[in-house]
Amino acid sequence: MTAFARRARASAGRMHPQLSLVSYTLLGHLEESGGCRATDLAAHYALDKSTVSRQVTALERAGLVERRRDPEDHRVQVLHLTEAGRSILAQVTVSRRAAVQERLADWTQEDLDRFAACLVRYNAWSSTGAEGD
Repeated sequence: MTAFARRARASAGRMHPQLSLVSYTLLGHLEESGGCRATDLAAHYALDKSTVSRQVTALERAGLVERRRDPEDHRVQVLHLTEAGRSILAQVTVSRRAAVQERLADWTQEDLDRFAACLVRYNAWSSTGAEGD
């Protein structure tokens, strides 16, 4: 797992010089969720709010994320991807997909099926705290 994490961090830097693995992850979460509060990001990733705040500030300065008032509660600010954020995220996603496809190109269908099943099992456990189906 440590080697996997190291490779992921290193590949994120090669995919786009402006994005760290953390930045890419936060942008991906914002895209998937359609926007959320910084405190929601901190809770989702079990990070300190100040850590998330620094990351979000860097993304805002880079023009990749913007804050908007929540239409239902004007006291709350919701983070959203900017058009530039969407564009960079799309570029990195395409590059990462190509890298994964290249790495798995010589795997048999049986190996791919087993790998996919293991990932589903791993992700089900990590999102619920217990193994899923």
